[in-house]
Amino acid sequence: MSEKKKIARSASLMSIATFISRILGFIRDMVIARYFGASLFSDAFFAAFKIPNLFRELFAEGAMSAAFIPVLTEYDEKHGGNEAEKLVQVVSTFVVLFVGGFCVLGIFFAPAIVSIIVPGFIDEPAKFDLTVKLTRIMFPFLFLVSLAAVTMGSLNTRRVFFVPALSSAWFNATVIITIILMYSRLAEPVVSAAIGVTAGGAVQLMFQVPSFYRSGFRFGFLFEFAHQGLKRIGKLIVPASLSMGVAQLNALINYIFASLLAAGSITYLYLGFRLIHFPIGIFAVALSTAILPSLSLHATRGDMASLRKDYAFSLRLLFFIAIPSMAGLIALREPIVNLLFQRGEFDQVAMLNTSDALLYYSLGIWAISGSKVTNSAFYSLHDTKTPFKIFIVAVCVNVVCSYTLMQMIEHRGIALANSLSSFVNFTLLLIFLNNKIRELDIKGITSSFMKALIASLVMGYAGSRMLISDIWQQSGMVLDKVIYLSLTIVSCMVIYIVLSYIFKSEELKYLISSIREKRANK
Repeated sequence: MSEKKKIARSASLMSIATFISRILGFIRDMVIARYFGASLFSDAFFAAFKIPNLFRELFAEGAMSAAFIPVLTEYDEKHGGNEAEKLVQVVSTFVVLFVGGFCVLGIFFAPAIVSIIVPGFIDEPAKFDLTVKLTRIMFPFLFLVSLAAVTMGSLNTRRVFFVPALSSAWFNATVIITIILMYSRLAEPVVSAAIGVTAGGAVQLMFQVPSFYRSGFRFGFLFEFAHQGLKRIGKLIVPASLSMGVAQLNALINYIFASLLAAGSITYLYLGFRLIHFPIGIFAVALSTAILPSLSLHATRGDMASLRKDYAFSLRLLFFIAIPSMAGLIALREPIVNLLFQRGEFDQVAMLNTSDALLYYSLGIWAISGSKVTNSAFYSLHDTKTPFKIFIVAVCVNVVCSYTLMQMIEHRGIALANSLSSFVNFTLLLIFLNNKIRELDIKGITSSFMKALIASLVMGYAGSRMLISDIWQQSGMVLDKVIYLSLTIVSCMVIYIVLSYIFKSEELKYLISSIREKRANK
């Protein structure tokens, strides 16, 4: 099987698992919106959840994959399975000690951390104290998910993608069940959501353990912190932690500024950001995770031609999917937010404000997605410094734009600033990668981008015209809305595919040929 087919197959499996997880994630957010609305309680929960979630991205899943997988792949390829399995034990031991100690400090210094993350809460003692309490309950989630990241990275190097990707679904299911069971039994009902997060982290780890052991790995304490593999991971993980966390840190900046705005602003931004991460999680994260072992293997063998070819293929395929996702979310934003969240404590005002956040966040979907795949190319070359430097520039852009735009359009300006910084981040990453590996197929990538953009604009306009109705200003009528929105989405997909066929899209041809090949092999 060619590397293209391996990448596409792995990405497909991850997309399926991620799709299940994202659906459950939306159900989780629907449950939270239903019970807590856009209020003091929801703002406190989302602000508190951001703290361990930020460090998860910096220390665990994002950075761990970027630094751990290339080194572990090289050990597996050059030194054999036994050395790779030994490295996993050394890394897991280090994670237990370092992240475990960090979590203890995080619980102790929670008031100071909350003061930094949401300074606007300081003047509201009840809101501030609740956020601190929820933060302390959820900090152990970071420890559990860090170990889960070790198991995920280990399984990915053995080309096991489905089980690790599905583990997030179990996390979301646990949070949902915990809220439903405990909401009415607690003096502060929102605490049920925080307990669910920590319990979900434990389930996410345990779900991967059987596959981890079947793949030949073992947990165990191995205090060889002078191990060369661990040192190399350490050198890569610090800049990778920051550069891979660009979206999370930009979101953190959003929270800092949003805490200074009206109540509910953090909730609007959180839900809008969650919605754009549906296509990003299903396609961009899946593809960037699936391509990293292949690119790492090319880099280890010195096969730069294959690395360039597979990277360009992945980026074109990603744009083919991410750009219509962006157009679709912009065109259908109010119906989507209405259907998912407008019920119970979540009223029409909250729906409109969340839809506005979704509009401005969606403008950056293609750039965020492209950055994830381009980061994987840098990490396969053991270069985490360049993405980090570019990340610093992107964060500065976000800070300046957020402060300026929030004065004019409130939380909408913060979402727009995030998209602008994502555009700067991706553009610089692509320029520097081309300078590093040379001869990238920029012309082919640009051509695919423009074809997808034109087809998506036509599709989005048609979709927005199809959904003109008073039904989206009202609560209830869920079945009617589901059918109406589903038929519109299917129609939009048909329009996009037909236009892509007319434009002779290479990505569409590849996907059609892959489907035909699968059918022929059955």
